[in-house]
Amino acid sequence: MQILDKRKAMSTWPLLRLGFRPFFLLGSTLAAVAIVFWIFALQGHIFTGQPLGGWLAWHRHELVFGFAGAIIAGFLLTAVQTWTGRAGLSGTPLGMLVAIWLVARVAWWTASPLLLLLANVLFFAGVATVMAHSLWAVRQTRNYPIVAVLVLLLVADLLTLLGVLQANDGWQRQGAWAAVWLVAAMLGLIGGRVIPFFTQRGLGRAAAVQPWVWLDWALLVVCAMVAILCASGVALQVHAWLGLVFTALAVGHGIRLLRWFDRGLLRVPLLWSLHLAYAWLVIVCIGMALWHFGLIGANSQALHALTVGALGGSILAMLARVSLGHTGRALELPRGFAFAFILLNLGGLFRVLAVGAWYQPALWLAAFCWVGAFVQYLYCYAPMLCRTRADGHPG
Repeated sequence: MQILDKRKAMSTWPLLRLGFRPFFLLGSTLAAVAIVFWIFALQGHIFTGQPLGGWLAWHRHELVFGFAGAIIAGFLLTAVQTWTGRAGLSGTPLGMLVAIWLVARVAWWTASPLLLLLANVLFFAGVATVMAHSLWAVRQTRNYPIVAVLVLLLVADLLTLLGVLQANDGWQRQGAWAAVWLVAAMLGLIGGRVIPFFTQRGLGRAAAVQPWVWLDWALLVVCAMVAILCASGVALQVHAWLGLVFTALAVGHGIRLLRWFDRGLLRVPLLWSLHLAYAWLVIVCIGMALWHFGLIGANSQALHALTVGALGGSILAMLARVSLGHTGRALELPRGFAFAFILLNLGGLFRVLAVGAWYQPALWLAAFCWVGAFVQYLYCYAPMLCRTRADGHPG
């Protein structure tokens, strides 16, 4: 609170006072709406027109770069204020970044591929630039890897959109897979810090589990390498040596999860939701290892375990907690909100089980659970995001 001019901050429209407010609201709305559009388009039940590049290209891009990109931006642009002691992006500059994100979404429905490319790349460039400037100003080297991941996300987005513009399905797949693993790298990096800290605070323990720095760096570097191998197309083909890489990732993430575990967290939805989402990441790595070893026939189940279970679950859990804390409220979930966590994880399970004769009903169930979880978030939290803090402070 001491780093802000309170009068200036309080004169700003509440929705633009910090990055989490507009990006959590818009990102969650996109998460719900995009799956409704996709599931009906997939069944051939929707619309006379279609987005640039077709529905599959849109689906691949928007659930990673659009939805996850917005949530990452909202979280980082808010957290950097705490990390650096410098005021976060707010007011008109934040509004401009939000406008760029919105243009990038609308551009899919225009006849301008160039607008689509420029708006999306400019959004990630803007977030990376703001983060780099804030961190460099105080020489906070600990968080420089976050900027590196953002830059790699920009490159993956560029590859994906060039694939759309050139009707190159290979580039689209490579870019989207790379982005998913970059978001997983971000999850490992941020989750490795906040999950043990939130667990310690939530359960009133004397101290958080201390990180093994070598393991944190190893997981970050290997995830980034996997993303680069996906961008090149190598990791999208079966290679036994990559099975060993994913086995090592599964072991590393599993060790972390076991070290963080405390039986008390099972009684606290704000905590078990985070741990369960991280457990999905272990399952994903095991699935990818099995595919590269030739023991299962496809990698689609592992991909959706990552996007729905690990990334979707982590995002919803972080949205629920961060939205409470940064709007000046006690860390107590709205009544019945734990059901949203259950829905999200059921959605991940249904999507992974969507094979063979079970494919169509499981797909619909997965979509229903995903949409239900994010609609519940919007119902409970949208009013908080659009109003001033409950404690009267700026932010």
